[in-house]
Amino acid sequence: MKKVLIADKADPLCEKVLKDRGLEAVVKTGMKPEELKACAHEFDAIIVRSATTLTREIIEAAKNLKAVARAGSGVDNIDVLACIEKKVLVMNTPFGNTVSTGEHAIAMMMALARHIPQANASTHAGKWEKKKFEGVEITGKTLGVIGCGNIGAVVADRARGLKMNVIVFDPVMNAERSRELGVKMVTLDELYAKSDFITYHVTINPATKGMLNKDAIAKMKKGVRLINCARGGIMVEEDIKAGIESGQIAGFACDVYAKEPATDHIFFGMEKVICTPHIAASTKDAQVTVARQAAEQIADYLLSGKRTHAVNGDKI
Repeated sequence: MKKVLIADKADPLCEKVLKDRGLEAVVKTGMKPEELKACAHEFDAIIVRSATTLTREIIEAAKNLKAVARAGSGVDNIDVLACIEKKVLVMNTPFGNTVSTGEHAIAMMMALARHIPQANASTHAGKWEKKKFEGVEITGKTLGVIGCGNIGAVVADRARGLKMNVIVFDPVMNAERSRELGVKMVTLDELYAKSDFITYHVTINPATKGMLNKDAIAKMKKGVRLINCARGGIMVEEDIKAGIESGQIAGFACDVYAKEPATDHIFFGMEKVICTPHIAASTKDAQVTVARQAAEQIADYLLSGKRTHAVNGDKI
């Protein structure tokens, strides 16, 4: 019987699907790297979310490992190169949390526009600070979407429904797709210059690492509001803090951080920053979906060799 480790907390449906397909499922979450490395050889497959990092050392120790599934879209917590070298298939679930993440970005934008978290805290404290929390409308404003893949497309669609003007920078988007979404493709500099709100939906790679920096901020409209529900590594956090303090950035909504968990951070306590603990994909709906999809993908591969959303499939 093939043996699968569920290394991160996942919806119980994940374990059920594996067992229903005739696989042995072991749920063991919260392991330290050395613990996982010590037992990795026992498993034919491993399912992770974002808490567990599958390093080269762990992959190399997993002598029987055939596949890894990420219950989510990003695979930056998996050493994909090591998996290629060890002939381990890496799969993700790119559509399972698309709507949840896109909706969170829209919610963050609305919260920025109307100072909702700050007004809530003030009112709970017994204050009545109506003038302090004067906001801005989003109707008629320009939203710049950087990265218009699955999640960015959801954001663009919802924003258009809110009567916003949506412009997009995405190097791989074609004109047909932009017409389908009803958005205008622009250069990155043009997006910076024209956007009232900017939301990021890119993966972390050499081209995007640190792209939200002082040089980019200087090109933006004064009073821009920024949302990052993508990856912490795409931003230079000190530059954002400086941009807020100078007034160049009117507000920043952040769900991801360079180092997580972020229990102490330079953004904390800043009045114009809204922080959430990497919860954009954390809806019950999304977690059920990605848990089911990850389990089905692992079962399909182990039992029949079927590959679904294999990020390194062309190398294995």
